[in-house]
Amino acid sequence: MKKIILPILAMALLFGCNTVKKPQEKMSINYPDAKKVDTVDVYFGYKVADPYRWLEDDNSEETKAWVKAENEVTQKYLSQIPFVDKVKERLRKLMDYPKRSAPFYDGGKYFYYKNDGLQNQSILMVQDSIETQARMLLDPNKLSNDGTIALANIAVSNDGKYLVYSVSKSGSDWNEIYVRDIETAKDINEHIEWVKFSGISWYNNGFYYSGYDAPKQGEELTGANKFHKLYYHKLGTPQTDDVIVMENKQDPSLMYVGSVTDDNRFLVVSEEKLGTRGNRVLVKDLTKENSEFIYLNEGYKNRVSLNQNIGDDLYIFTNDGASNNKLIKININSLESVTEIIPEKKEVLDGVSFINGKIFANYMKDAHNKLEAYDYTGKYLYDIKLPAVGTVSTPSGKIDQNIVFYTFTSFTYPSTIYKYNVSENKSEVYYKSKIDFNTDEYVTKQVFYPSKDGTKIPMFIVHKKGIKLDGNNPTLLYGYGGFNISLTPSFSVTRLILLENGGIFAMANLRGGGEYGEEWHQSGTKLNKQNVFDDFIAAGEYLIEQGYTSSEKLAIQGGSNGGLLVGAVTNQRPDLMRVALPAVGVMDMLRFHKFTIGSAWVSDYGSSEENEEEFKYLLAYSPLHNVKDSIDYPAIMVMTADHDDRVVPAHSFKYAATLQAKYKGDNPVLIRIESKAGHGAGKPTEKIIEEYADIYSFMFYNMGLELYSDKK
Repeated sequence: MKKIILPILAMALLFGCNTVKKPQEKMSINYPDAKKVDTVDVYFGYKVADPYRWLEDDNSEETKAWVKAENEVTQKYLSQIPFVDKVKERLRKLMDYPKRSAPFYDGGKYFYYKNDGLQNQSILMVQDSIETQARMLLDPNKLSNDGTIALANIAVSNDGKYLVYSVSKSGSDWNEIYVRDIETAKDINEHIEWVKFSGISWYNNGFYYSGYDAPKQGEELTGANKFHKLYYHKLGTPQTDDVIVMENKQDPSLMYVGSVTDDNRFLVVSEEKLGTRGNRVLVKDLTKENSEFIYLNEGYKNRVSLNQNIGDDLYIFTNDGASNNKLIKININSLESVTEIIPEKKEVLDGVSFINGKIFANYMKDAHNKLEAYDYTGKYLYDIKLPAVGTVSTPSGKIDQNIVFYTFTSFTYPSTIYKYNVSENKSEVYYKSKIDFNTDEYVTKQVFYPSKDGTKIPMFIVHKKGIKLDGNNPTLLYGYGGFNISLTPSFSVTRLILLENGGIFAMANLRGGGEYGEEWHQSGTKLNKQNVFDDFIAAGEYLIEQGYTSSEKLAIQGGSNGGLLVGAVTNQRPDLMRVALPAVGVMDMLRFHKFTIGSAWVSDYGSSEENEEEFKYLLAYSPLHNVKDSIDYPAIMVMTADHDDRVVPAHSFKYAATLQAKYKGDNPVLIRIESKAGHGAGKPTEKIIEEYADIYSFMFYNMGLELYSDKK
């Protein structure tokens, strides 16, 4: 057993965050033993050791014992932080307020989700019209005792009689599909398994869905996902009779997701090839007997989606020849003739919807949204005024609706639902959350700081009004930087713990994301990935230089690709931060493609096996392979979950074991392994409370600060 000596900290008061007195006692952390094996892989003649390969087998008794021992160490450490229970209590109080989603219209009825406050999962409600009283249709909290079964996808039959819904258990990407009678709110005898990376789209007396063959026993959470299929299921028949609509028996990397247009005319299939950045779209005319699928585009270089059809005219959203996206029109009878409806602009076109004779275009400008209205020819009509700088959902509804809904949120603006009259261009507040928090006391600003190569990077900074820029503010810097995903302003209850204790939240919009289109994305991928780390390091340096915080009061956080970001930056600049919080991260950059859907990430990361230059580049920053015994690491709490089949927990297991074996300093290097949870989606409210209480307690404790003193 390896021992590290750490102080037990006594508390002393200051305003907001409270400093901690010098240590009076010491406690030891006994990290579990992790055996080393002689596994060595050879890449282009280079030998790379993998001593903790055995931790990849999450079904082995050895791995289970190691996980149990690690969690015992971590929970013992966290339980001795004096204020952790107070943080849980405050989080529970903050989260205990009613929440709702925007209503959406389907099958002649309105549906929405609601949560009374602390329910583990939100309830699906239905109402016959927007004026009539809603009734409960499906309560996921009744599907399990601990709230670990969550709703994933839903679809409504055209006649409004049936709800098709899928559920995820313990956060897994694997789904199961059921069918419920909407009138009685009871399930009928339908059950489909092994659904994954799927939509659900109703057609006639059945629906389309996607999935894989049942995996071999023991490979449910780690086995590679191959030979995806699109199925059609007819009600009243067993799953074994489901029709395979599309598959490719020669190429295991192809994936198929199908949907039916609102007028029930076309079946639209998106064909994606794992490891590429684009997709192909196929269309089949369902009104013509024995009609064939028609490809709307070739190759997998660009993103293409059929957004809407009006008769024979197909409106296509694409980045083909438009890094910031555009909307074009083609005719099903003459695909060569292309009309540009909304051309590419300086801002990124983030989404469009067709409602009551208008096209609503959601643009992203400097990582926040703006809404514009056009007619069907692409003529600009007007902007929809938004209440602040923030994030807005594209108004959604059927093409002939006049009353629709959209949602607006920002860092200090709780999610608010607006009712929108299309013909009158009039918005009114439909539902506003009421929360025990005075948002008027806080301010959000956006800055643009230079990265290492001079590129200007946007960053949002949120804090209490009137703070002193004396370098003494606890600060949480969050980032992602990958897969064309954009980080835009949003309200988070869990973040309020930091803000109301005098802390600062900063979110950097790094290259690799989608904030400035496909070029911005590609400038942070493959052999450009170091740009992302440089952008994040520069964000921390900016916050310190401008007096927001200091290296002793800075924490960095990220999840998934953001977990990779935190791991890499912690290796490269351990002096920059006091606390590092990598969650569900891709930590082994040489083997990520071997598990579940990991082969899809080659498009962003490159391949350790197919390209020698990419192998060397990956090895140079891979968090697992760059842990060194000479580095004075900050306090680190790695986080993962036992049912994460997106980024399998072996990434975090091997990384944590390596840290604990090599690190010689006094800071804790812990791993927190959540049970009955996955990559993050569908996590029960109670688990969220426990997780963020641990995160903020760990962060403040290791900064020598206190949360929620009795004397405040």
